[in-house]
Amino acid sequence: MRIVIVGAGFTGTQLAKLLINERNQVALIDNDETIIRHAQNQLDCTVMCADGNNLDTLEEVGIAKADALVCVTSSDEVNMITCSLVDAVYPDVLKIARVRNYAYYVNTTSAEKKHHNDFSGKRRPLYGINYMIHPDVEAAEAIVQAVENGAVGNVLTFDNSDLEIARVTVAAGSALDGLLLKDIRSKTEVRFLVAYLEKGRETFLPSGDTKIEAETTLGVLVSKEDIGEVFELCGTKPKELNRVAMIGAGRIGTIVAERLMGQQKSSGLARLFGRGRRGMDFVIIDNHDELSKAAAEKFPDARILRADATDEAFLREEGIVNYDLAICTTHNHEMNMVLAAYLEFLGVGQSIALVSSAAFASIAEKLGVDVSVPLRDSVVDSIMSHLRGKSVKEIHTVTNGHLEIVECEVSSSSKACGKALKEIANPGSYLVLMARKIGAEGYQIANGNTVFSAGDHIVLITKAEDSKKVLSFYGSN
Repeated sequence: MRIVIVGAGFTGTQLAKLLINERNQVALIDNDETIIRHAQNQLDCTVMCADGNNLDTLEEVGIAKADALVCVTSSDEVNMITCSLVDAVYPDVLKIARVRNYAYYVNTTSAEKKHHNDFSGKRRPLYGINYMIHPDVEAAEAIVQAVENGAVGNVLTFDNSDLEIARVTVAAGSALDGLLLKDIRSKTEVRFLVAYLEKGRETFLPSGDTKIEAETTLGVLVSKEDIGEVFELCGTKPKELNRVAMIGAGRIGTIVAERLMGQQKSSGLARLFGRGRRGMDFVIIDNHDELSKAAAEKFPDARILRADATDEAFLREEGIVNYDLAICTTHNHEMNMVLAAYLEFLGVGQSIALVSSAAFASIAEKLGVDVSVPLRDSVVDSIMSHLRGKSVKEIHTVTNGHLEIVECEVSSSSKACGKALKEIANPGSYLVLMARKIGAEGYQIANGNTVFSAGDHIVLITKAEDSKKVLSFYGSN
């Protein structure tokens, strides 16, 4: 593929690295000389210091022959205008824009739903943008998913499925400590699948002879109803989250509060909040006067405190140190990480921190934070999902980018069509986790006898360096 990226900040550079590693042709544009010099030292691709919203510049780097345009500058307006400009001259180019202004995102999403059939036919997409990526929405959804599972680890959910992948660490002396993977069935009748393992700095895909040891972190595919029993097997038991404190009343915090305060339905929350979502003690803390007032107006059922959450005297006076869960969503990502660890030290049961990247997520884990959500990486994942071909529905990177979990559709030209998984399996390179047969409603955990047909949807996990090759086998293009 040929991809033009406008914006060479963290997101643009990370995207370029991933795409170059997959042997795509990449052109990167930014008007900041310092950023461009840094990018030139890191990347083996075309790099230009210029305004990306200039058609002459775009044509110079090959937009006429490009498959996709990705706009990730710091300006929403520049991203949107650039997509509109390219759409007017080169409508066949796929256009993706990162947009931070929530109003743009909400208005565009509403219009797309209202005119869905028109956009897929004669009408052009709004602003010429095929996919609008909102970082705050991506991060907020990840936080809510973690809360729904007791904040004991990061969780991935999938559309049209009650199956999810939960990340949980095996405790010493637990039922799984010292067990071979193939012997798990002797401990439980619950059906689940271990997707990957992390031990120290080592990350790997499992086989039947893989031994599970204490302090190993597992990525477990299991139904939402059975996840509690799997956690117990690992020595962890999710607790009811009756008292929740959220630090940060900005955009991400507001979206999270909307979900948790019951403005959107969530069956997972019901089982965790023993007194029900309406009856839980929900506190929002922010030291910004305007944000605190806005939160008080929007969430009358919550307790809003305008204060400094790093003040230990305040935390003890308000009883925050005895809360079940603390969610740190301020714009200061480093403070979120430190504050979450500090709150747990003071006595808070579980913690979630919004951090900037996977590297900081790894640091947060070492500090004792239960769940860390990397904002920038969630954006990169979302964009990469749209660049892997029409058959790829979504991509999630895990274990600091070493592995990718991919939702895709089996094409009619796939070498997997008509074959059982046991005939084509390659455990060292990838594992097919679950499959949804064409015409069926839900996913099922895959096994060796699962036979693939064109139109089937599958979820697989693969080493990042093997991702493009594996997807091509199943027909992604």
